[in-house]
Order: sequence, then structure tokens, then C-alpha cells
Amino acid sequence: MQQSIEQYMQTVGQQARQASRVLASASTESKNNALSAIYTALQNSEAAILAANQMDMAKAHSNHLDSALLDRLELTPARFKGMLQGLKDVIGLKDPIGEITDMAYRPTGIQLGKMRVPLGVVGMIYESRPNVTLEAASLALKSGNAIILRGGSEALESNQAIAAAIQHGLKASGLPENSVQVINTADRAAVGQLITMPEYVDVIVPRGGKGLIERITEEARVPVIKHLDGNCHVYVEAQADLQKALPIALNAKTHRYGVCNAMETLLVDEKVAEEFLPSIAELYAEKQVELRGCAETRRILGGHVVTATEEDWYTEYLGPILAIKVVSGIDEAIDHINKYGSHHTDAIITENYSLARKFLTTVDSSSVMINASTRFADGFEYGLGAEIGISTDKIHARGPVGLEGLTSQKWIVFGDGQIRH
Repeated sequence: MQQSIEQYMQTVGQQARQASRVLASASTESKNNALSAIYTALQNSEAAILAANQMDMAKAHSNHLDSALLDRLELTPARFKGMLQGLKDVIGLKDPIGEITDMAYRPTGIQLGKMRVPLGVVGMIYESRPNVTLEAASLALKSGNAIILRGGSEALESNQAIAAAIQHGLKASGLPENSVQVINTADRAAVGQLITMPEYVDVIVPRGGKGLIERITEEARVPVIKHLDGNCHVYVEAQADLQKALPIALNAKTHRYGVCNAMETLLVDEKVAEEFLPSIAELYAEKQVELRGCAETRRILGGHVVTATEEDWYTEYLGPILAIKVVSGIDEAIDHINKYGSHHTDAIITENYSLARKFLTTVDSSSVMINASTRFADGFEYGLGAEIGISTDKIHARGPVGLEGLTSQKWIVFGDGQIRH
């Protein structure tokens, strides 16, 4: 079996590499035409895709998947509509490929600059969310990259149905059908092959649980764009407008639980804790959020708050649980975030401009926010049309990764007979 998986993945890799060479020189018009054809194919396939998703949901329930995974897996009509809107947004985005910047003459007479180019072939490994199949495919196509998609076994029917519509659109538009390939097996050996084929794959993007991403990072022989987890914070500073802070802290935690930009720890300045904590705790109680607090939090809110352990400050719950810590000021808040956080997304609520600036410059995260919910850390909300993932690394791409994150630059030189002396 191992040999047949290896042969299959080699074929997939070869096909992707061949398609990437066509895509690298494809015009913006031809790429947009392909995306528009995919849009039409998806519209025509909505019933089939939602039916396939219901098959996956039924299997997931019988396998007792947890609520966070079930939430990620489900494709409602509203989410399907959101998928289509994301695709439409990508069509409307400026094509970064071929852009030439930083042109300058050198003393020798040569003129040089930088040209934006595709990465080549992207390998994507992800769990649960079938909407990622379309997001990743659309961003890869628009940025001139071929993509190999390997979704989780729990979303196999949904992903195959979406892939069929994408393939139909590619065929109708005249771009290579192998520009987007969805792996048709749940065998984990396919992942092992995908992440160790540098001759065919230029970058790997894993999206899923911490265990998956740790495995990919350790075993890959291809560069990886990743974030391990989303331990996000909201800090309610002493000079916060508490009428802003309440809806922000509520939204950041309860808008959706099973997402990487949901708040997992609430930090509250000791100067406003007595006033703020009872009000926000009442709102969390309505949403049935379990609170785990420091000693001062428990003193203010009473014994129904669970005692927070050291582990709680590190934990991404992905569910209705929240850690709360009362801090002495902005320095303790920043130190806590930089020690326990995952460098994903962190926010401060304050009306003090100077402290807001300090928070922006000293919190070491890929997205840092003032007076806004962490839930905005998303490619769609950032105007990227969609995102292929979020990176907490500091090289190449950081934060939500959209079109530009799937490109690189090469130096270009214009000469007129110059030779080097």
C-alpha cells in the first residue's frame, strides 16, 4: 500500500509542477476567468456540496468529534454564501504577479529592480473546515501557484464535492485542471509524502490542531508557513472605556469558539477590575462560559470561578472556557502576553494614546489591535479576500497570509551591453 501511495503522490507532484509553469505566465484575465467559472460551478453544485457535508457531519457525530471540530466542519447555507463571497473578493483583488518595484540605476548603467513572482507549488494540509479548500485554491490560482490540497478524513466528502466544482471551472476556462488537486485518500502516508517532495512542492501550509502542525514542522523537507496555536489576549487597561470593553471582550471570546483568533485569556487592570469583572462575568454566564481566574479574580467574582493554573495561561481552549488575570498595569500585561501567548493576535482596550502605542510596539504578535476584537485577525476582514492561513513566523509572511504571502520577489536587471570590470 505504501508503494502505491508513494507513486500516487509522485504523480500528483509532477502534475502540479507542470501546471505551475503554465500558471506562472497566465494573464490576470485568464486567472480571473477561471475563478469566475469556478464560482458558477460552485453555485450550480450547492445542493450536492451541502449534501456531501451532511454526510461528513453524520459520520463526525457518530465518531463523537468534539464541538469545536463539528463547528469547523459544518457548511451551512450562510457559510456557503460566505465562501462564494470570498471567491468573488479574490477575483476583485489586484493581481500581484509581475509587479516591478524599486527600480534604480546603478553607476555602471544597469537598471535593476524587483519583480513579484509565484512561489510555484503550494502544499496545503488542513483539518475540518471544507471552506479552506476553496479559499486556498482561489488564492493559489490568483497568485499563479498550483496547489495540492490534503484535507482531513472527517471532511473527505465535502472536499471532494468542492474539488469537483473547481475542476469543472478550470476545465471550462482552459487553465490546467491539475492547477488544483485534492488528495483523494485519507491515508496519512500521503501527508508524509507531500511534505518531503521538495522537487515538486515549494512551500507547505498546515492548518489544524497543534499536534498536526508540530508533526509537519518536525518532518517537512519543504519550507513551512504556520502558526502552532492561537492563545489570544484582550487587555482592559485602566483608562479603557468600559462601554467599549464589554462588547469587545464578549465578542472576542464568544463570537465563535473553535477558531484561532478567539480570545483565550482576559487581562484586566487592577484599577478597573472591581467595576469591570462583575459586568463581563454576567455576560459570560449568559453564554455559559466557564471562567478560570487568578486569586484576585476569584475574590471579586466569588467561588464559582475555577482557580486558574499555570497551564491555563498557556492554553488555547477552542471552547467556552476563559482564563482571567488581574494585572498591576501595562507592563505586567505585556510581559504576560509575551511569555504565555502564541504570537497570534492580542488587543488592548484603552483611551490612552501613549499606552496604546507602547502596546503596539512591544507586544510580539503577528496582529496587535487597539480597541477592537481579536476576531478581526482574518484574511477576509483584512481585505485579503481570503486567507490560506496565519503565520506567526517572522520570515517571509506574518499574520493572515493572502495573495502577497504566496509570492516571492526576484531581482531583475536591465542592461544595454554593460560588462563588469
